[in-house]
Amino acid sequence: MDLAVLWFWIVAFFFVGYFVLDGFDFGVGMTMPFLAKDDTDRRVMINTIGPVWDLNETWVIVAGAALFAAFPEWYATLFSGFYLALLLILLALIARGVSFEYRHQRPESQWKAWFDRMIIVGSAVPALLWGVAFANIVQGVPLDADHNYIGTLFDLLNPYALLGGATTLLLFFTHGAVFIALKTEGELRARAKRLATRAGLITIVVAASFLLWTGVAQGSAWFWALAGVAAVALIGGVLANMRGKEGLAFGLMALTIAAAVVGLFAALFPEVMPASNDPANSLTIVNASSTPYTLTFMSWTALIFLPLVIAYQAWTYWIFRKRVTRQTIEAAAH
Repeated sequence: MDLAVLWFWIVAFFFVGYFVLDGFDFGVGMTMPFLAKDDTDRRVMINTIGPVWDLNETWVIVAGAALFAAFPEWYATLFSGFYLALLLILLALIARGVSFEYRHQRPESQWKAWFDRMIIVGSAVPALLWGVAFANIVQGVPLDADHNYIGTLFDLLNPYALLGGATTLLLFFTHGAVFIALKTEGELRARAKRLATRAGLITIVVAASFLLWTGVAQGSAWFWALAGVAAVALIGGVLANMRGKEGLAFGLMALTIAAAVVGLFAALFPEVMPASNDPANSLTIVNASSTPYTLTFMSWTALIFLPLVIAYQAWTYWIFRKRVTRQTIEAAAH
């Protein structure tokens, strides 16, 4: 396989890891107003992701670094054209991370309430804008002959992109509710199960609409196959949640997101940034990639270190696999 093509799919793999793992982090934050009845519930929810949220976010850093090194032209066009949207994502992630660390530093309810709002907004904004960004990448944006984005912010907020944003928002919301059901007990677990079912039914409709629109516009055979896997997994995840099989439901939701992301990359292939105004201005895997020497060096580096990173993350999840209960939170407060 050509190294540029290989790295196209490695970048896809990094984004799959990011959306699957940080996706349920976002979902936990977004579901807080719907599930938490008091501060103990909120602490339980935050503690379900406390040991892993920062590790999950490293996937987007690695994805960005791989994009920069393997496809510098793609990176330059993407980060210059989508600058404001990506800046909003960055600010939201910073606010969210600060809130996790500082909400427990003082006992006042108003202090905690401010940071809780930052967690909610800091989770919802990236969940929405990542979908908007990827939908625009797949659909194509206006580029000049030097591959510079020549549209405006409002051009990015088109109906297809907003539907993509709604899809990722709802997928992550449902993913987070299922995760809460998997990691908690008692009434909070029951509320999370009910919320995941209601949200899942809405997600099925919205996600199906987005995948159908994408397939009709630029879908390949591979895209349709992956979209089918995502659809079946999503329906199966909602049904498994309804039957109280949280582990299976979480696994199927992860498969849904993974298949959908790979499907979007399959719809994009072999381009990386299509030009909607003139196909001649499009960025492809060939004209956006780094030199063969750079890609070779990166390949050996990934071969050595990527398995270690995955093994470390798997070990972390295994160590913190137990459910979080109100009793443990209340006991720790005394």
